[in-house]
Amino acid sequence: MKARHETSSWSLFWRVIGLLWPYKRWIALGLFCSLAASLSGIALLAVSGWFLSSMALAGVAGATMNYFTPSAIIRGLALVRISGRYAERLINHDVTLRALAGLRLWLYDRLWPLSPGQTAMLGHSQLFSRMRADIDRLEHVYLAVFMPAVMALIGFPLILWVTAGYLGAAAMATGLMALLAGVVLPLWAQRRSRATGEALVSAEAGLRQQVGDIILGAAELELYGQSAAAAARVEALSRQQEDRKARLDSVQSAGSGLVPWAAATATAWTLWLGAGALGVGHLAGPDVAMLCLLAMGGFELIGPLPEAMSQLVASLAAARRVFELADQSPRIPAASGAAPGVPARPSIRFEHVAMRYGDHSPPVLTDFDLELPAGRRVALLGPSGAGKSSVLQVLLRFEPIQQGRIVIDGLDLAALDPEAWRSRVSVVEQRTHIFNASLRDNLLIARPGASEAQLQAALDGAQLQGFVAGLPEGLETWLGEGGALISGGEGRRVAIARALLADRPVLLLDEPTEGLDPATAQSLLGALETLTRGRTVLLISHQLAGLQQLVEARYRLERGRCVALS
Repeated sequence: MKARHETSSWSLFWRVIGLLWPYKRWIALGLFCSLAASLSGIALLAVSGWFLSSMALAGVAGATMNYFTPSAIIRGLALVRISGRYAERLINHDVTLRALAGLRLWLYDRLWPLSPGQTAMLGHSQLFSRMRADIDRLEHVYLAVFMPAVMALIGFPLILWVTAGYLGAAAMATGLMALLAGVVLPLWAQRRSRATGEALVSAEAGLRQQVGDIILGAAELELYGQSAAAAARVEALSRQQEDRKARLDSVQSAGSGLVPWAAATATAWTLWLGAGALGVGHLAGPDVAMLCLLAMGGFELIGPLPEAMSQLVASLAAARRVFELADQSPRIPAASGAAPGVPARPSIRFEHVAMRYGDHSPPVLTDFDLELPAGRRVALLGPSGAGKSSVLQVLLRFEPIQQGRIVIDGLDLAALDPEAWRSRVSVVEQRTHIFNASLRDNLLIARPGASEAQLQAALDGAQLQGFVAGLPEGLETWLGEGGALISGGEGRRVAIARALLADRPVLLLDEPTEGLDPATAQSLLGALETLTRGRTVLLISHQLAGLQQLVEARYRLERGRCVALS
């Protein structure tokens, strides 16, 4: 089980790195600049130690030495270190920001084909958490794990190679401590932080979801006296999150804190071995100083690794949540091959359709038959929960059917491209979303290039002319998130105006008069009677009252079947 988890973790790691492949040239350039900055800094330390030791010994001995060349090397290394560090920060952070933006677009493209029911199962807070916070955490895979690991794998062997050229035993001692600090400690940190890191990501997601729910339901919580209890839940989740973060930080501190000890031990061994080599004449004094500082400076490449591995656990937990979302298969697959065109003025026929939500749920539609001739208006009646809205879901191809078929002018709906079919349909659902934008922008979603005359005609048809006249800024008035600044009935009429503005041959109306007073409802139905002539209309309602003037055929949905009414 543990081995399977390790394999899964590393496959996740390489999958995240694979998503960065479009930026490979910039990543290589950033890696080169990082190596140049780090190695020049280590070389600067070592050469400076050699230079100072040489000058001290030359001064004591009264000898002369060429200090121009070492001085030039030191200045050159300092310049490379400064410019390399600046370029590394600039390039790597630019790559990171571009990659995060690209990952969000990639995730959005994977979410787009999913049905509303699939995304609704997670909830808005979870979707936002995975698209923002979890993807933000993926930057650690590149900046805190991939880059330090590659730099250590390339840079430290170079340091050992240089050290071995002077004193092989010192290279072996330094390499041994590097294995301890760069392999053993990181693996220990990863194992110790695995459960805590995964729990931390889950706790952060739960806290965000809880806070989002409380904000949306603040009025209900206050009304029923549950505000204090909700605040207590948030406080408990916050304490839980902080506790897990503190435990993760303690593991990181323990791992990182032992790296200086390993560096000091490697330096002490190098000094001891170098002193022995100096005594027998194999090394000069400045060379011993250089090797000691080279060993000490080399652990700059090793230092980030224990913290990187503990960061990796939380980052991979976030990656797992992102990929769980991205890997969902659409319930409605795209049409295979060349899909036939959608008729301009289609008729619709349901033939023995059966549908259920999930394999273990009871059937919603059973042997459902219904015909909507082109240009006719049909009402489908039934009590709440009878499955009326499910008829719209399968007709819009948001949910699959398990039996039967839906025929559009002789063509199986399953053979049509879903996007092309939906472009022929306007719909007013029972729960219509009003965007946090102006009234004009909410209407132009249906028809971006609509003229003022077309906007006004849609508003008149939805009986919104008086409402718009009373708004402080007319069509530019902001409607608030989810239409918070307007009533439910006004929001319903905005949705109807949007559907009318789209001017499509098929119109689906789910409870169009819900939330309206009787006079407004009658005026709206009268306007729809005129505006929907020639369109194929399916009107869904729980009662027939007031609809007689609008529809030409009436059916009732009973136990998943369609029954014609006289």
